[in-house]
Amino acid sequence: MSERLQPGDVAPAFTLPDADGTEVSLADHKGRKVIVYFYPAALTPGCTKQACDFTDNLELLAGAGYDVIGISPDTPEKLARFREQESLRVTLLADPDKKVTEAYGAYGEKKNYGKTYLGVIRSTIVVDEQGKVERALYNVRATGHVAKIIKDLGV
Repeated sequence: MSERLQPGDVAPAFTLPDADGTEVSLADHKGRKVIVYFYPAALTPGCTKQACDFTDNLELLAGAGYDVIGISPDTPEKLARFREQESLRVTLLADPDKKVTEAYGAYGEKKNYGKTYLGVIRSTIVVDEQGKVERALYNVRATGHVAKIIKDLGV
């Protein structure tokens, strides 16, 4: 289990394949703010709701200087199906070995129906133009989360 990030921390660098297999790095977004969100699995109800909410608000966020990247342990092929099926416009990245997810503190113990297990913790990290963590939100809810972020960021 990894340490959770705190505001002011340097966001861990990453390069991961997107739904088309193209490598995407955090460094590609230098000079822009980036909302990096971690979700357990593509094509599941909560994750679909969250990805659709980000897609619906993408223009608003982009206009305020934010890029949005969703990261899950899914394969690029599954992410491509997710994108097509739900008409998603957010950048989706594959982290099957969960190295980036762990580096961001978004992998650890979860409880569901009384059972404890290891898994992806639904999390959102806002990275500023200099690559530093502006906000680190863990155990967020899929529904209503995007609206809350927009309100909190004053977008």
